[in-house]
Amino acid sequence: MDALRRESGRTLVHPFDDPLVVAGQGTVGLEIGQDLPEVDVVVVPVGGGGLVSGIATALPGKRIVAVEPEGSAALNMALEAGQPVPFAPQSIADALNAPVAGGLPLEICSRLGVESVLVTDEEIEGGFRFLYERTKLAVEPGAAAGAAALLAGKVAEVEGKTVAVVVSGGNVAAQIAAAILRGE
Repeated sequence: MDALRRESGRTLVHPFDDPLVVAGQGTVGLEIGQDLPEVDVVVVPVGGGGLVSGIATALPGKRIVAVEPEGSAALNMALEAGQPVPFAPQSIADALNAPVAGGLPLEICSRLGVESVLVTDEEIEGGFRFLYERTKLAVEPGAAAGAAALLAGKVAEVEGKTVAVVVSGGNVAAQIAAAILRGE
């Protein structure tokens, strides 16, 4: 990759470990704050950590919960280790399958006290079915991770709180969507 950049003069824009990308993704948090100023808890599906760190930066003082698949827990492992931990992710939520959390998102999430919870692929499928059946949203499995965490009771102390769940991504193959909806 470095050779290609040198030869072609291309610029790499990292998808989650770049300050401008994190800032751009933080606009989701600004929108939540504008549309729902009374929000107490924001639940965010996580791959490499750019979106959740941007949202946490945009919503200081709000409780932010990062949700990852058990088989793709880059941020969770990094928060526990205090540094990014490379691994081989494996989850139905392929949009969240980052092989490592970004150093910048890790620093931001650590500093701002972002919480981390894990969900199973089966719980993600349940979140997917819920979003499809109840809200008519055809999302990719990764986008259903936040709903999955709430439905499975993985996000504690939300009773009586105003909770926002980020649901982002609709790039799901028809075969996968049909299989999840049939419970296969």
